[in-house]
Formats: sequence, structure tokens, C-alpha cells
Amino acid sequence: MTTTRQRRVGKGTEASEDQPSEETNVKPDGKIPSGPTGGKLWNILSITVGGIVAISLGLLTSVYVATLHENDLWFSNIKEVEREISFRTECGLYYSYYKQMIQAASIQQGLHGLVYDNKTESVRTINILERMNVYQEVFLSILYRILPIQQYLEPVYFYIYTLFGLQAVYVIALYVTSWLLSGTWLSGLLAACWYITNRVDTTRVEFTIPLRENWALPFFAVQIAAITYLLRTHLQPVQERLTLVAVFIATFLFSLTWQFNQFMMLIQALALFILDCLDMLPTAKVTWLYIIQVSGLLLVCVLQFFNSMILGSLLISFNVSVLIARTIQKNLKKGGFLSRLGKLILHVLLVLFLTLLINKFIKKILNLESDEHIFKFLKAKFGFGATRDFDANLYLCEEAFGLLPLNTFSRLSSTLLFYVYGFVLFLLTVAAVIVAFRNLSGSNQAQLMEKMEECTITLKPDAAYSLVHTVLFGCLALSTMRMKYLWTSHMCVFASFGLCSTEVWKLLLKCVHLYTSQRTQVIKYSIPIITLLYIAFKFWPGIMDELSELREFYDPDTVELMNWIKSSTPNTAVFAGSMQLLAGVKLCTGRTLTNHPHYEDKHLRERTKQIYQIYAKRSPGEVHGLLRAFGADYVILEDSICYERRHGRGCRLRDLLDVANGHIMDGLGENEPDLKPSLYPRFCEEIKKNLPSYTMHFTRVFQNKTFHVYKLAKHK
Repeated sequence: MTTTRQRRVGKGTEASEDQPSEETNVKPDGKIPSGPTGGKLWNILSITVGGIVAISLGLLTSVYVATLHENDLWFSNIKEVEREISFRTECGLYYSYYKQMIQAASIQQGLHGLVYDNKTESVRTINILERMNVYQEVFLSILYRILPIQQYLEPVYFYIYTLFGLQAVYVIALYVTSWLLSGTWLSGLLAACWYITNRVDTTRVEFTIPLRENWALPFFAVQIAAITYLLRTHLQPVQERLTLVAVFIATFLFSLTWQFNQFMMLIQALALFILDCLDMLPTAKVTWLYIIQVSGLLLVCVLQFFNSMILGSLLISFNVSVLIARTIQKNLKKGGFLSRLGKLILHVLLVLFLTLLINKFIKKILNLESDEHIFKFLKAKFGFGATRDFDANLYLCEEAFGLLPLNTFSRLSSTLLFYVYGFVLFLLTVAAVIVAFRNLSGSNQAQLMEKMEECTITLKPDAAYSLVHTVLFGCLALSTMRMKYLWTSHMCVFASFGLCSTEVWKLLLKCVHLYTSQRTQVIKYSIPIITLLYIAFKFWPGIMDELSELREFYDPDTVELMNWIKSSTPNTAVFAGSMQLLAGVKLCTGRTLTNHPHYEDKHLRERTKQIYQIYAKRSPGEVHGLLRAFGADYVILEDSICYERRHGRGCRLRDLLDVANGHIMDGLGENEPDLKPSLYPRFCEEIKKNLPSYTMHFTRVFQNKTFHVYKLAKHK
């Protein structure tokens, strides 16, 4: 098992256009520069300083995570095989295609090897560019080959430094989004500091470098920043067109780099739909965003050789349904409150019906089943019936796909982030409910203006979008821990914006009858500065200690296994085993695999279930037949899976296999009444006894404390 250990000594646009006039050109100390020239100069100076701070924080974040990665693994000192093993599970699979492109005789041969790949899945030729989101590896490998840097920078460093560099883009995008929302770069500074001090819950890039989300989330943050700017009022036509181009490019890059893009953008589309129905966003801009989402996804579909999973995505069906429903119900935003509410309910039902109808039709035409495991998982997760489906239970039993642990909130609260977030969320939710009710009330323009003067509760379109965005992604994070990184990063933006927002403090002070313009400005700047000082005082020593802690990579058993495979097996050998381990086998040795961790294919899921019978209660003849059907020459058994203790009874891999096979699980505890005892003992345990019934099919050729490798007999 991969781990680390202590190193042994001696081993070789500032304010938005629609801001109230009282907050224009305000200095951090609350004073307003006198005269138009002074105000313009101050704006230029403020934007310059804010931009420099943003870039500096982005670069510092990149250096910070790169240093943590080096300190944790001693990456610069370990061997190449150890570096590659450190890319765990699917990370190793993705990086292997970068390595493959680098080592190819030419770019053309490298691309040909990806399009006609017969080493990732034995006895089957697949198109890697269609099946997986690896265009970033292709682009990076080509860039490395054509740039004159080979003598100065190893391929692995070019790769990881690019990912760490994207963290700079990520932090700058968060900074800019908060700045645009609040009108002051102090808000961006606070957002970036919260992102860094809550690193455990905002990113995992330093130990899962090639993971798809580490490529995609920086582009998603850029897209959100561009949408925030687009939703400002009084934009010039040129500004609006350029912003739409920026949104499209960011959406396209986000979609290209992560296979789960469609689900994230579906949530984003739901946020736009809710706000458009409540008349809180300009309909024309929302329409453009729908079109951009669909066009970006379709462009990715073309690049991925018309990947059917993209065509059958709920996002495309939903966006098309919204546009169709809107043309059918042209008078949706006219009439009194009850009339509009009734139309709105019908509109929602119509969109839901059309979405399901269109999606069902597309999947029927394309015979699409690639994403069925996701819906099985969701059905079981939210209590719509228990399932014995192996794939669904495999997800259900993983901690990453469980509920968000409660200790997450205690960590976020230690930096004051969660407290501020809750405070801002409550205030803006109340404001949003009032504004939504007012928009649906059907009052004429004169009455509306009169009401706005009386209650002074308004919610700008960009703030409204940020509110619904954080609520929906918060629900996603609470239900699925792995998705928390989409929420916590935006939590930093949302909390810092609220703390530095004139509107938030103005609303609060008016509620307690303490409002004055000067008092609002003083609070707007003083509280964020006090918060920053608190964060610096409390967390700076811990960050310094973290940066001074030196560890090293230590996984001798896996290193020994990989070296043995490279030296003692033919290049054409086919290996069977766990998905996670085989990804490392492909990267470190280049051998052919029977299965791998990229699970978005029905045939691969069925194949994996068959391969995993090595951990079930099956006869040696059955297991041998299953493995040989997929061309396996060797099978790797792992004690950590065969004798698993990480999960409780019912969630161990062997338990999932037993239930799926209709067998009673091991150990004390209840079993479902229709489960029967198996006629055979557990294969991974019994094979180690070297009984004749096993040795006639399998010969042990390698063994250490963790792994057992058996060569399969080739019976006629």
C-alpha cells in the first residue's frame, strides 16, 4: 500500500456599473476622493493594486501546493517508478497516455496509438479520445515535444507544473469573481486567503494531480467569473459579446477536461432556470447561456468522435426543453401573482416532461447505456429501493460518494468561513424571497418603484445567480462528499463578497435603524480587514510548520511488483486484477490490462465484475475460464482486498460480490433470506494453499507481503 514516511537524514473593473452612487470611488478607509480626476486616478490605482495582488496570490498558491507535493513525497529524489506509482488509481491511467504520447516515435503515431488502442482493454480495440477526457494530456505532450525544454525539464515536471499553474488560474478566477460581486478587491483577497487556509476542503491537487477535476475546476471558476461580469447591467454591446466569447471558451475547456461536466452544468442550468422563472435575470442573457452550454458540449462531442454519453446527457435535453417550453408559453411573465404562479407551475411541469421525453428518445435511438450505473446509484442512494447491483453498491460503499462528514463544518468554522457564509446566505436568501415575491406580484412599474423605495431590498442579477449557485452546489456537496470542492471554493467567494458588500451591510443596518453611509463604509472595510488579520495570526504558523514537514514516498511492495513485471514478463503479457492497481501497471510497465478505473462504459463494468470473481466464492475452473476469456496471462491478487478491513461488513468488495452472486456473506451478521451458501470457498484465500485443483490452472510466479501473482495455464 502506498504511504509516506518521515525522511531519513542522509538519503541521497473595480466597482460595478450598477453600484449605488454612495459607494463609488471609495477608498479602503471609507473616504471618497474629491473631484473627478482624483476619483479616476484612484480607480486606476485600485485596479492596478488589486490586479497585482490577485496575480501574486495565484502564483503563491501554485508554489504552495507544489512545495507540499515535493515535501510529502520527496518527488525530486525518488525513482521514476516511484513517481509513477504516486499517481494513484485513475490518475495513473490518465498520466499513462501523456507518457505514451511522449514516448511515441512521432506525434502522428502517438495519436494513432490512442485512436486504435488495444492495450487498455485486452482483446478489444478502443478509441481513447472518444472514451476518456484526455485531450489535455495530448495537448501537453505535443507542447512538450515542440518546445525546446527537453534538456531542462523532465516530462513529469512539465506535467505537474502545468497542473499547479492552473491553481493560480483557479485562485485568480475566485478572486476576480468576489471582486466583481462586491466592488472591492479586498473581497477577492479574503476569498483567496480562505481558499488557501481551507485547503483540505477546497482542493486535493497536491496528492491527486492528474485527476480530471484538477484540470476542469479552474476553467469552471473562470466561467463563473465571466458569467458574473455578463450579468452586470449597462454593459456595452462590445463588452457583452466579448464576455459571451469568454464564457463559451471557459465552458468548452471545462467540458473537454472532465467527464462529469454535463452533471455540473445541469445544476448550473437549473440555477439559471429558477432565476429566469422568478424574473431575477435578464431572459436574453439566460438564453445565450443555455445556447453556450449546449454548443460547448456538442463541440466536445465532435472532438470525442460523437461520444454517445454526451448526446444522451440530461443537460442537452433540459436546455432544449426550456427553449421549446418558452416558445410555447409566451406570456409566462404577465398577469397577477396567482396567474403567474399557475403559469410557472405548468412551465416547470412542461419542462420536466419534455426533458424526460427528449432524453428517453435520444437514449432509445442511440441505445445508450453508458451512464445507467449513475442513475442506479442515485436511485439507491436517495432511498428509492435497495439494490443488489454490483456497480451501484460499489459507489454506495465508497466514502467519497457518501454524505458530507460533519467534521467538514468544524474545519470550515475554524477559519470563520462557515459562520460568515451562513450569515450572508441567510440575509441574501431573505432578500431573494422578497424580491421574487415582488417580481411575481404583477405590479406595474410605478408601483414597483414605489415599493423598492419603501423596502430598499434589491438583489443584483450577479448576486442572485451566486446565491442560487451556492445553494444548489451546496446540496450536491452535502449529498456526495466528492463534489464538495465545487461548493467550498464558491463558499469562499460568496462569504467574502457578503462581508465586503455595501448592500448586505446597508440592509442589516437599516433593519436595526443604525444606517448611515459613513457607518456602512467603515464596517464594509474594517470587518474584512479584522477577519484577514485573524486568519493570518491563527494560521500562518501552521502553514509554516506544514511547509517545513518533510516526508518521502514509501511503497516498497508495489515498487518490487512493478520492477518484477518489467523484468520478468513479456511486453505482450495481459494482466488481470483490481482496477486501481492495473492503472499503475499500465503506467509503470506498459503491459496490457483486462480492466481499468475509467468506469463510464457498460461493457467495461460487466468485464470488471467478471474479473473481480477472483475475490468471490467461485471454483478455480470458473475463475480460470473467466480470466482467459479476456486474454489474461497473469492475475494479481491483493491481500488488502482479499482480507479487507477498511469497510464494514456488507461493503467489503467480497461482500458485494457475494450478494451479487446470491451467496451468503462472511462473518457474523444478518443475510437476506434468499441468499445461499456457496459450494466453493473464496478463491483468493484458497488458491494460496496450492491444492491440485488450483495448481492445474494457476502457478504462483511472484509473491511479497502485499501481492501474489499467478500465471494462468493455457489449456486447449
